Amino acid sequence: MGRAQLALYIIEQLRAKKEIPKVPVFLNSPMAISATELFFDLQEKHRLNRSQCKSIDRMVTLVKTKAESIELVGRKDPCIIISASGMASGGRVLHHLKALLPNPHNSVLFLGYQAAGSRGYNLTHDHDKVKIHGEYVPVSAEVHNLEALSSHGDYQQIINWLKPLAEPKKTFVTHGETAAADAMRGHIKEQLAWQDVVVPEYLDSFEL
Repeated sequence: MGRAQLALYIIEQLRAKKEIPKVPVFLNSPMAISATELFFDLQEKHRLNRSQCKSIDRMVTLVKTKAESIELVGRKDPCIIISASGMASGGRVLHHLKALLPNPHNSVLFLGYQAAGSRGYNLTHDHDKVKIHGEYVPVSAEVHNLEALSSHGDYQQIINWLKPLAEPKKTFVTHGETAAADAMRGHIKEQLAWQDVVVPEYLDSFEL
């Protein structure tokens, strides 16, 4: 939540500066559409002013119905489509990928971290085909990952979030790949001086 709205803001700014052409922009994700409508309605709760919200609202077409989504998948003229899920694990984005990946004139841009083994990871690591809806789709489109837009906090942001807390009896680091989780364990012990910090392994059990 929040990345779709950030992406829309960035696209609107690029269009205003004439750094990208003013092609149509579509948002095709029910959850992201609901969040965007709240975003427009509750302008006092975030940093964008009313004028900026209106500019984004005028720019984007919200794809709300199944029929509109199907029509968008078949669209052939240049446009920008924002869809979910972010790792291409499911959702409307799969229909767009099936239509767009075989064409070298298209570009697919992921916004942030792609977990190992996910479809997004495979696409951003030069796989020449990807399995969607039970069939393999050739990858000829350009595929990029803009990791700077990851929704995950970095280790220092997490440390700063933990600082006000009293030291717990035991701290578990359970998110992320093994090497990253162990590095986080080290940061917690070093910067917060918490003594009992562990990275549980599969089937480990602990008495609380």
